[in-house]
Amino acid sequence: MVCRTILAIDEGTTNSKAVLVSGSGEVLASGACSVDIRHPKPGWVEQDADRIWSSTVSAVAACLESAPASEVSAVGISNQRESVLAWSRATGKPLGPVITWQCRRTAPACDALRNAGHENVVISKTGLPLDPLFPASKARWLLDNHCQGVAGDDICIGTVDSWLVWKFTGGAIHATDASNAARTQLYNIRTGEWDAELCDLFDIDPARLPVVLDSSCTFGETRDADGLPDGIPIASAIGDSHGALFGHGAFGPGDGKVTFGTGSSIMTTIREFVVPPSGITTTIAWQLKGTPTYAFEGNILVSASILPWTAELLGLGSVDALMELARSVDDTLGVNLVPAHVGLGSPHWNAEARGLIDGLTFGTRPAHVAHAAAQSMALQVCDVFDIIKANSPSEIGAISVDGGPSRNAFIMQKVADYLDHPVATRESAEASAIGAAYLAGLEAGFWPSLESIAELDRRGETLEPNLDETCRRSVRESWRKAIARSTHAT
Repeated sequence: MVCRTILAIDEGTTNSKAVLVSGSGEVLASGACSVDIRHPKPGWVEQDADRIWSSTVSAVAACLESAPASEVSAVGISNQRESVLAWSRATGKPLGPVITWQCRRTAPACDALRNAGHENVVISKTGLPLDPLFPASKARWLLDNHCQGVAGDDICIGTVDSWLVWKFTGGAIHATDASNAARTQLYNIRTGEWDAELCDLFDIDPARLPVVLDSSCTFGETRDADGLPDGIPIASAIGDSHGALFGHGAFGPGDGKVTFGTGSSIMTTIREFVVPPSGITTTIAWQLKGTPTYAFEGNILVSASILPWTAELLGLGSVDALMELARSVDDTLGVNLVPAHVGLGSPHWNAEARGLIDGLTFGTRPAHVAHAAAQSMALQVCDVFDIIKANSPSEIGAISVDGGPSRNAFIMQKVADYLDHPVATRESAEASAIGAAYLAGLEAGFWPSLESIAELDRRGETLEPNLDETCRRSVRESWRKAIARSTHAT
């Protein structure tokens, strides 16, 4: 018997993934393909748009080849959010590179806008500080450096979801969803529209930007998309972190999640827009039937990507070897590794900070440095939650974890220990793709309501905190001092 399924794409920073999800919420098959990253200058990070598409096609093919007999009823998309690109409406060819969310090349431009007194207006309308993480300044850079001589009405500007929608629909649709638009610094998340004042501030013609739709709706239908028949609805698009929040069923105020990847995203649901305190952002989590749900968020720039770097630094052959070494000692012996390799994101927002290994003594061994690398992922999460807890309109509720590193019980136990809060894993670590599938399934009629999606709960193990309070406070205080040194504050 052929079953109806949702094909969900998770377009990440280093991999394109595709999963096939059944009506019971089960992942029936998956596929993946790597995506190359370039670092042409210190602090610059970029990718090739055509390679992102070809890797997506490969991931879909691998997924469908391994799947049981099924009919793809709809496609959902989750994506790395703040990466931005420009392409020709006439030819569909990219105009320059994809400037990724990690790229810091527009830090001087953001500094200039901040020094000119524009940040408060930007925060009040977008919930986001002026920082090169966000696409607006990067879009301006693309226009200045790769779009000269191109007719204005031929230029499309968009985040990666809009590029995939364009490609899946054969160039028929230039659209994004509210969660992705909310991250651009060009979209007013109070009024739900591209904001004229913000577009003027960054000198972006809104006619070049995509149409903004609900996170669950029919964006268009597949046409001339390699490996898929024509006519399949593209039924959702959502930023990857937002998709993970939705995939965890974090529908109640204060419910949240931590997505671990190259960087990390911490999100908790809030009902209404709140101007964010310093250190975190407010964003649209998702939008259904024209109504947005909001969230607090903190973005960590370097999370799991510290693990292969440290493994190479220590002369180890793999991350698995690094983790085995880290587990061989009970603690770091006072060592802190601050992964500020491209600056610090939330809650510090310091583009000039740089990584350091702090607290070395003659007793320090490679195992302590390995342990400190793993521990840094948990301690950065705690820094963000400190701000969220202090400013949330509600108590912190259920906290879930996802992403590849969430399978690592050693690191996840440290998250629970230093947060002093239980964390729940999932049966599948691919929460972003599952969230996109759930949203597409709402549109395709797989599930009638959020309540029916919540009933699909497929949580795995819940890890309870198990650390002495004195030890927790000591480690966190040592970490705060190391952060201060990385930012040259002392």
